[in-house]
Amino acid sequence: QVQLVESGGGLVQAGGSLRLSCAASGLTLNEYAVGWFRQAPGKEREFVVVISRGGGGMNYADSVKGRFTISRDNAERTVYLQMNSLKPEDTAVYYCAADNTRVLHTDSYHYDYWGQGTQVTVSS
Repeated sequence: QVQLVESGGGLVQAGGSLRLSCAASGLTLNEYAVGWFRQAPGKEREFVVVISRGGGGMNYADSVKGRFTISRDNAERTVYLQMNSLKPEDTAVYYCAADNTRVLHTDSYHYDYWGQGTQVTVSS
C-alpha cells in the first residue's frame, strides 16, 4: 500500500520558516517525481514545486521562487520543502504527491499518489 505522509506544518509569524517533510512508503521513490501543492480555503489546489526523480531538476511556482527550496533523500524515502520568508498568503494545506514520470508536471491530474496534507498558517 502506497502512503505519502506530510509533516512539519504549523503556525508561524510572517517572515518565519517551516520545513515540511513527505515520507513515502510502498513505492520506489526514485522512480517518481514528487511535487508539492497547496490549497487555501475557498481556493483551488495550486502547484508549488516539483523535483525530478534524481533530484537534479526542479520547477517552482513564481510565487515561491527564492523563498522555498525542495530537496529529496531517496535513501530515506523523504522529500523536503524548506519554506523561508513566509507570507500570510502562503497559508494553506500543503500536499505532496508522487508522479511516475521523468516530466516535471505542474498539473495535479498527472500525479498518481497523494498525501493527506499538512496545515501551514502564517500570521501577519
